[in-house]
Amino acid sequence: MAILLSCQNLSKSFGSRPLFEGLSFGLSEGERTGLIGPNGTGKSTLLKILAGRETPDAGAVTPRRGLRLGYLAQQDRFETVPPGWSARDEIMKALEDLGLEDYEADRRADEGLAAAGFADPAQQVCVLSGGWRKRLAILAQSVREPDLLLLDEPTNHLDIEGVLWLERFISEIKFPFLVVTHDRSFLERVTNRVIELNKRYPEGHFNSAGNYSKFLENREAFFDAQASLEGSLRNIVRTEIAWLRRGARARMTKQKAHIERAGGLIKELSELEYHNAQGRAADIDFNAGDRQANRLIHAVKIEKSLGGRKLFGPLDLTMGPGEKLGLLGGNGSGKTTLLKLLAGQLAPDAGTLKQAQGLRVVTFDQHRDQLNLDLTLKRALCGNGENVFYKGSAIHVCKWASRFLFRQEQLDMPLRLLSGGEQARVLIAGFMLQPADVLLLDEPTNDLDLQSLEVLENSMQEFPGALVLVTHDRYLLERVSRRLLALDGRGNARFFADLSQWESWREQQQAGSAAAAEPAPAPAQEPSAKENRELKAAIRKLEAEMQNAENQAAKARLSLQDPSIAADAEELAARQKKLDEALARTETLFARWSAIHDDK
Repeated sequence: MAILLSCQNLSKSFGSRPLFEGLSFGLSEGERTGLIGPNGTGKSTLLKILAGRETPDAGAVTPRRGLRLGYLAQQDRFETVPPGWSARDEIMKALEDLGLEDYEADRRADEGLAAAGFADPAQQVCVLSGGWRKRLAILAQSVREPDLLLLDEPTNHLDIEGVLWLERFISEIKFPFLVVTHDRSFLERVTNRVIELNKRYPEGHFNSAGNYSKFLENREAFFDAQASLEGSLRNIVRTEIAWLRRGARARMTKQKAHIERAGGLIKELSELEYHNAQGRAADIDFNAGDRQANRLIHAVKIEKSLGGRKLFGPLDLTMGPGEKLGLLGGNGSGKTTLLKLLAGQLAPDAGTLKQAQGLRVVTFDQHRDQLNLDLTLKRALCGNGENVFYKGSAIHVCKWASRFLFRQEQLDMPLRLLSGGEQARVLIAGFMLQPADVLLLDEPTNDLDLQSLEVLENSMQEFPGALVLVTHDRYLLERVSRRLLALDGRGNARFFADLSQWESWREQQQAGSAAAAEPAPAPAQEPSAKENRELKAAIRKLEAEMQNAENQAAKARLSLQDPSIAADAEELAARQKKLDEALARTETLFARWSAIHDDK
């Protein structure tokens, strides 16, 4: 594949702190690359450098001659558009410098707006929601058909339906792209290469061909190899140090070379230990209460309307310990309103909702309204003292801050100077100090990097109380939720076993709506080439999920067979439960795979 753009030894610092150093890689034709990494590693800055919007401190970017780049920033610029500016105006403006004939520009604009779901191209930009403005910004770049498209967090502001649209849209474009995103399902479905920026890698980044699941597999193999190398090198250095301590009787050339070799090995080990210690994720562990009640929250035929529009109801819902419920629905469908009902902050218009006596509910607010941004980080973490008390133990604020990836020099900074991800970690740190029977999490993943997402996911899975999760992160929903509740904002609410069941139901509903709009059904046809490709892609994805589930089951089985826990009944029961869950997941996936093949 021909290289479109390459960078050599790129370095960039923010103040005195280096973002990345000595970064070298290339982007080629046919590649659909995902760029990931912890917050603060410079992903957005790197995109700006590749797009020519910023200059590196060192190194060079070399594009192919005549390369046409497209660039989507995290924040749109629609606040500055003229009054009356329409969605179609924006797309026509994006096309005006390409030298197209008028009919060709009209065709591209009309087809693009239809593909993006704009029923009224004349709709003014100033009245569009954040999600629709994001669609318009993506369309304005892609309609130009660049040789390479750079996308910075394109899923921001999109609800789940918007992200599903983006997946379909971006899967059909002909040109390669580089996308920064924390959406793991998006990475799984649309990329064929993943690059992670992280100082723990000797070259400052890790490059993996394939989608996100393949990246995880390759990264794990790399970490295993690095850990093995560190162990081997440590043994060699231990031997060399022992030799040095004995002292050489004569400092001959051979002994001097031996000493220099020992010094080099010690330096190599130090560098390897440094890289392996990087990439630490926030240590998130929710503090569960000790309540054992079967019914923590019990709602019977509850209804709620807003502005004369029914959001949902009548709805029956019972939450007990261990319940993990995911909420689905577009913006304005009533998800946040339902959370407030469950928290006891709102009363239903009809029906009854009862909480267990003394119920402890902890809520994560997506708008960060719980934070006083004038407080310093130190005061936000531990108040006026020097210690926090977590699970009966006193922990100094410096150690507590380090647990959430904060540096000591940040303790005196006001919260308003922290990034969105850092503010989210401050909120999570506060939650960990509150014993909870029920966790209500409204978009907890906003601004979190993938490492923190993985830790958050594990903590949510292990939380023994009840949990309700609102998130656009489908990967997190699928792995944490035991059932889903979908709201459509028109009064309807429906439970689903998992996300794939909801997606199938949604496709059937859309197909039914489209069929109802047709004057007569079209004659039966053989599946198109595109449909066949999509079916094969779905089967490949399902088979990858099956393989992963089988691997998890195998690990759980080995864990259960560990002789060191043979006498620990509680640990045996816990590990048996994990094995049962893994086997159930495998059976569910196999049933789906069988159903697809039966339909074929």
